[in-house]
Amino acid sequence: MDGNGRWAQKRGLQRLLGHREGYRTLKKVLLAASDMGIGCLTAYGFSVENWRRPEAEVGGLMTLIEEAAKAELRDLKKNNVRCRVSGRLGEVPERTRNALQAMAVETASNTGIVFNLAINYGGRAEIVDAVKALVRGGVPEEEVTEELISRHMYSPDIPDPDLMIRTAGEMRWSNFLLWESAYTELYVTEKTWPEFDAQELQKAVDSFQSRTRKFGGVV
Repeated sequence: MDGNGRWAQKRGLQRLLGHREGYRTLKKVLLAASDMGIGCLTAYGFSVENWRRPEAEVGGLMTLIEEAAKAELRDLKKNNVRCRVSGRLGEVPERTRNALQAMAVETASNTGIVFNLAINYGGRAEIVDAVKALVRGGVPEEEVTEELISRHMYSPDIPDPDLMIRTAGEMRWSNFLLWESAYTELYVTEKTWPEFDAQELQKAVDSFQSRTRKFGGVV
């Protein structure tokens, strides 16, 4: 969800106001994705690298995440959204962590779109944590397979993503779902995240549906 800060700065606003606008956008896009029949939406909310940002911005983001998790719980349940959280939650402030975990527990029985929020997440960190789990389990070298590693990712029951959307013209992967996105299609838009909407989501899906996916083979 790139471009919150740039969106705010262009309007002479503080960066945190851009993040708040991005939160409003996320809610709209999640509901639009649900209406379109999309089964799962993973949003990159906070990366392991984002701790390097100014302390005030990091603190504001953690407060925003906590507030949103609490404020949106009723609507999430009403719209049958099942919430998940991926990342190193043990390193997140306790109040924020508790709010996220409560959101996941309260919506666990919902049967609609899965909303997976990546918080304190990094693709490399996820792979490292999976390897550590295998080592702790004493798995012999000859038993290590791609399937076994996949089962030790943060959310092994969520399918690999079909489509990754990058806003604000960003052309890199940015350490997001590195293991899971080996054959993910990429869609880039110049619009910043606060400018993204249901129409832009439809454009991304239309682009995806026009492509031929070969997965290394021949069609």
